[in-house]
Amino acid sequence: MLETSARLLRLLSLLQSRADWTGAELAARLGVGLRTVRRDVGRLRELGYPVDATPGVAGGYRLGVGAALPPLLLDDEEAVAVALSLRTAATGSVAGLEEAALRALAKLRQVLPSRLRHRVSAFEAATVPLAGAAVPGVGADLLAAVAAACRDHRRLRLRYRGRDGAGEREVEPHRLVHTPRRWYLLAWDLGRSDWRTFRMDRVEELLGLPGARFTPRTPPEDDAASYVSRGITTAPYRHQARILFHAPLAAVAPRTSPGAGRLEPVDGERCLFTAGADSLDELAAYVAAKGFDFEVLDPPELAATLRTLATRLHRAADRSAEQP
Repeated sequence: MLETSARLLRLLSLLQSRADWTGAELAARLGVGLRTVRRDVGRLRELGYPVDATPGVAGGYRLGVGAALPPLLLDDEEAVAVALSLRTAATGSVAGLEEAALRALAKLRQVLPSRLRHRVSAFEAATVPLAGAAVPGVGADLLAAVAAACRDHRRLRLRYRGRDGAGEREVEPHRLVHTPRRWYLLAWDLGRSDWRTFRMDRVEELLGLPGARFTPRTPPEDDAASYVSRGITTAPYRHQARILFHAPLAAVAPRTSPGAGRLEPVDGERCLFTAGADSLDELAAYVAAKGFDFEVLDPPELAATLRTLATRLHRAADRSAEQP
């Protein structure tokens, strides 16, 4: 009986690790015959695991979707990854998941082997969240509904709070894009006949059920994240800047947040930084602090701001050198 139970767990683990298995492959992995595999699949079905079978030479077995969530088997690395992700979700930007994430984490910790529990505990003891400016969270139900509309290509009507006040928008949703702090929706705005980026924390509600299906339009760029990055780092600001760093992208990227600007390689030794700001002084200080040589391509007036900043820094250095 113990041997059969262990074999069932091994069979379940195999079915969860890959989409499709032939009966011969499962028999070889388990060291049994095809008849035993068929009996074990039947036992899993009796336990509530929906195992689909396809007859014939090219047939096989697949773990299907049932009415309830059955227990999952995780290896060591998967268990630690899930535990750390749940801890992060408890302090993340998706509103309403905190309590559910903590409940799930408590269940997982209860059954973690000691060696894995120590790894998770060490992470939790050594890390604390850095509380910055409060950022409104986005409801999990809203994100799920918008994600489903993106997947199914269904129109949505939103009550959206933009810079000009709240109003109704009808959109064809394309992709959800997120930074560590915010969620954005890239969608075709039917009222404006153009692509728009919507901050999800400004979507006050979905008006009615998802609407008619639509044929997906050609996106503005191959990479939705790049388009959204440009929209949130340049378009909303008074000044748009293009800075040519005389350093490779791999060196500059670790010092640049995706929410601050967009980086593109020019060649192996240079990269282009595109960003926006309402203050040229802040923009000058930001690019100067990167620690790389650069030149200003746009706007021309940023060069004068850099000269003023350089003079101020020289004065500060001279005064500091005069101190005893």
